[in-house]
Amino acid sequence: MTDLTTIVSVAGASFVASFVEAVEALTIVLAVGTTRGWRSTLYGVGSAGLVLAVLVATLGPALGSIPIDSLRVVVGTLLVLFGLQWLHKAILRAAGLKAQRDEAAAFARETEEARTAERVGGRVDWYSFTLSFKGVLLEGLEVVFIVIAFGATQSRIALAALAATAAVMVVVVAGFVVRGPLARVPENALKFTVGIMLTSFGIFWVGEGVGASWPGGDSALLAIIAFMALGSAAIVAAVKPRNEATA
Repeated sequence: MTDLTTIVSVAGASFVASFVEAVEALTIVLAVGTTRGWRSTLYGVGSAGLVLAVLVATLGPALGSIPIDSLRVVVGTLLVLFGLQWLHKAILRAAGLKAQRDEAAAFARETEEARTAERVGGRVDWYSFTLSFKGVLLEGLEVVFIVIAFGATQSRIALAALAATAAVMVVVVAGFVVRGPLARVPENALKFTVGIMLTSFGIFWVGEGVGASWPGGDSALLAIIAFMALGSAAIVAAVKPRNEATA
């Protein structure tokens, strides 16, 4: 790939994927922090962030020692599987076969659970710590995978990590400015986009890793993205009327 294509693809995928996961993590953190206090909640967030940073710092250089073609095959395959998982959920939601994620409802549910949970511990509220730690860690693991996958394959770990950090900062600042979950974020559309991007890059990299010569070189990636987008839209269009007819 050209340098510009690499920068755009790595930064774009890392930013959008991190943005989506950060929105979901923020819902949990805000609910716990506003209900039970911020000290233990932020301890949990910081601890999870430290674990994720160590994973990126450890696994990134380790993957860099693997031959590039082998790395592209392995990472490309994982990206396809990971991307199809995102895309599958996004298609189901777009077609009305799966409920859209409601951040406002999730925030209300998390808030009620936090309010009624028993307070255990002295200076540290372990409920707040554990819930915020788990929420940030689980959502963050998907981000770490994408950062490492895109960064290591294109030798741009720092760029991918910077884009992910920028997305998290945007979500955190926006969340605390509005003092609530980002319910108006078109989350399913973003997941649709990320699913298409991950799957397309995975297909492209697997092809490169096995020695395939893509027609048109790097421009073939655009064709793969277009094919995945049109195919996904066609599935939604075919399934949605049938679902509405039976509703």
